[in-house]
Amino acid sequence: MNFIEELKWRGMIHDVMPGTEEQLNKEMTVAYTGFDPTATSMHIGNLSSIMLLKFFQLSGHKPIIVIGGGTGMIGDPSGKSSERNLLDEETLRHNQECIKKQFMKLLDFGNIPNAAEMINNYDWLNKLNLIGFLRDIGKHITINYMLAKDSVKKRLETGISYTEFAYQMLQGYDYLHLYETKNCKLQMGGSDQWGNIVTGTELIRRKVNGDAYALTSPLITKSDGGKFGKTEEGNIWLDAKLTSPYKFYQFWLNVSDEDAAKFIKIFTLHSKEEIENIEAEHLKAPHLRLLQKTLAKDVTIMVHSENDYSSAVEASEILFGKGTTESLKKLDEKTLLSVFEGVPQCNISKDKLPAGVNIVDFLTELTNIFPSKSEARRTLKENGVMINKEKATETQIINNDLLLNGKYILVQKGKKNYFLVKAE
Repeated sequence: MNFIEELKWRGMIHDVMPGTEEQLNKEMTVAYTGFDPTATSMHIGNLSSIMLLKFFQLSGHKPIIVIGGGTGMIGDPSGKSSERNLLDEETLRHNQECIKKQFMKLLDFGNIPNAAEMINNYDWLNKLNLIGFLRDIGKHITINYMLAKDSVKKRLETGISYTEFAYQMLQGYDYLHLYETKNCKLQMGGSDQWGNIVTGTELIRRKVNGDAYALTSPLITKSDGGKFGKTEEGNIWLDAKLTSPYKFYQFWLNVSDEDAAKFIKIFTLHSKEEIENIEAEHLKAPHLRLLQKTLAKDVTIMVHSENDYSSAVEASEILFGKGTTESLKKLDEKTLLSVFEGVPQCNISKDKLPAGVNIVDFLTELTNIFPSKSEARRTLKENGVMINKEKATETQIINNDLLLNGKYILVQKGKKNYFLVKAE
C-alpha cells in the first residue's frame, strides 16, 4: 500500500509538506500523532486521526501515539474560543490508561518491526528546565512566527494566556524530542494542527539541521452542516460504557447517503474497487441502505467487537418488528433503554407482581395502556397485544417471570405502538 496514494483517493489529505512522499518511499518511516487525554475515552471525532495511523501502519511504517500528559496540562488553543480547564496529573494518567485500552484494539502493538508504540510527553516535558528551555529552544522560534499561526490569531481579540500561547512551542519540542530519540520524521494530525506541526519541523531544521515532515487530514464535516460525531446527547464515545454499541451502530446506520459515501472511504479498510462496487449496489436500491449498513458494521466491529455488532443488529430488528423474545431477553438494561428511547413509559409497584395480575387489569388499571377493559379484551381477541414480543391472550397472567433485566416489561399495541413498563 502506497500511503500517500491511499490517502488521496480516500479524501484524507488536507496538507502535506513537500518531500513527504519521497521520505516514505525511501525507508520505513516513524510518524506520530498526539492525543490529549482530556477524557477517559476517545470519541469518533478522534477516529480520522486514528485511521491515519492505521493506514500508515498497513503501509509498512511505524506509528507512535503520543499521549499529551504534559501538553494536556496546558491546553491547545487550536479550534478553541476560550481557555481550557486544566487537568491534574493523576486525572491525566488515569485517562491515558483508559485510552490505551482502546488503542490496543485499533493498532498492532505486536512483535513486528513496525509495531505501534504509545508514549506520554509528560515523561520528558516534566524534566524541562525553564531557563534551559528558553535558551536552547525558545531562541529558535520568533514571536512573529508564533503570532502568524491561525490558532493564535483567532484568539488575539478575545484573549489568550501565555500558557496557551506557548503550546505550539511545547508541541514543537515534542517533535524534536521524538526526532532525536525515535528517529521520527513525520507528524500527522487534523488540519487545525498544521501550524503546531510545522513549528516542530522548523525547530528540527534550525536546532539540528534535520529534515522532518508534516501531513494533515481534513476535519470531518457532515453534509447538512452539523458537527460530525455530535448528537443531542453529546459526543459519540468509543467507550461502550459512555456510548452503547447499539447507539454507536445506530449513529453510522443513520448517516445520509452523501456522508456514508464519504465516511466509508475514511473509516473502513475496504479497497477502492470494493467501495465502488458497494456504491453501485447501493444506487440500485437506496432504501436498503447498503452503504450505511456496511459502514456501520465495519466501524462497530473495529471499535467494539463482532458480538457487539451482532447484538446491535438484533436490537435494531426488535424495534422494527423482526426481533424475537429471545433476542429481547439478551439485551442489557442500557441497550434496552437505548432501543426504546422515546417510547412511552410508566412505573408500577413490583409488589403487585409476585402473585400475578390478570393481563386485562395490567393493561388498564395498572398501566393505563388501554382506556377501558372492553377495548383491552377486544384487542387481545384480535391478537393485537404482545408482551415481550410474544402474542398475549385474555387469560394471561403477568408476573415477575416476565421482567426483563429484573424490572421491565415490553408491551406492544398493534404494529408500531410500544410501551415500556418499569416495575420497582
